[in-house]
Amino acid sequence: MHFHRHDHDHQHGAEHAALDEPGPPRRSGAALRLALAAVVAGVFVVAACLVLVDPGEGVVITRFGKPVRVVTSPGLVWRLPPPVDTVTRVDLRLRTTSTGLQDVGTRDGLRILVQAYAAWQVPAEGERIAQFLRAVRNQPDEAAEQLRSFLRSALEIAASSFELGALVNTDPAKVRLAQFEAELRGRLEAQVLSTYGVGLRQVGIESLTLPAETLAATVARMRAERQTEATQRMAEGDRIAAEVRAAAERDGRVTVAHAREEAAAVDARARVEAAGITARAYAENPELYVMLRSFDTLDAVVGQNARLVLRTDAAPFRALVDGPAGGGNPP
Repeated sequence: MHFHRHDHDHQHGAEHAALDEPGPPRRSGAALRLALAAVVAGVFVVAACLVLVDPGEGVVITRFGKPVRVVTSPGLVWRLPPPVDTVTRVDLRLRTTSTGLQDVGTRDGLRILVQAYAAWQVPAEGERIAQFLRAVRNQPDEAAEQLRSFLRSALEIAASSFELGALVNTDPAKVRLAQFEAELRGRLEAQVLSTYGVGLRQVGIESLTLPAETLAATVARMRAERQTEATQRMAEGDRIAAEVRAAAERDGRVTVAHAREEAAAVDARARVEAAGITARAYAENPELYVMLRSFDTLDAVVGQNARLVLRTDAAPFRALVDGPAGGGNPP
């Protein structure tokens, strides 16, 4: 009985020893699991140490709260895993903001309603990105609100340097909106860059209108300008017309004077020729000359309806009775 239990105990112990002894397949499965866990852990560590920088953004890497690196180039960058290094992304894309209609005064005391806009972005520079983070805590909306405040103040100051006619005018040559926009940008650019690290890309006038009272004053001013211009042009036309008339009258007087001078010369020559002819006629036949002159006198004295009763033996009618000298009495 004792021997039988001993054999049984020996067999039972051998079976337990065979079950507890590790075999080769069991060891290889555990190693595979350990390797797989190591790979997964490595992937998580690598993923935690890699940061993807997208186009149009900057990444600020801080170590225990202190900025150590700013990356602006798109791609993958390394960092230490959290919580050692943390990442802050900053939007570097172009943004716009508008003031809305604002009532401002011009240099000549009139009011206008102006709406201005500004295109801005955070420059892709480490210093400016860090400055933007400190100034507005990476809040673009807060930066836009601050920029609108600056833009409204600049509008008020810049408008006071221009007269209304330089901003609203029917003559394009007199409009100075480009200078107005340049002055706005000059007043804003350095200020927002030094305060918030924001760069201005463009500043312009989006809308410009007139209040009712300013519109009435502007229309009256334009009407007065047009009336003044019309008066000036009419005066210029009258002056030119007067000059033309004076020149025509002068030329007419000169022409008449020349004509009279020529007529006088012709008359003088005719008189000289007539006197010569008369002298020759008198020299050749004095009696005929006397008779012809008498006829000329009768023609000058007696008109078409004249009736004269004169003695026939009196001059100049004697020539009708006696005839030419030496001719004898008529039958």
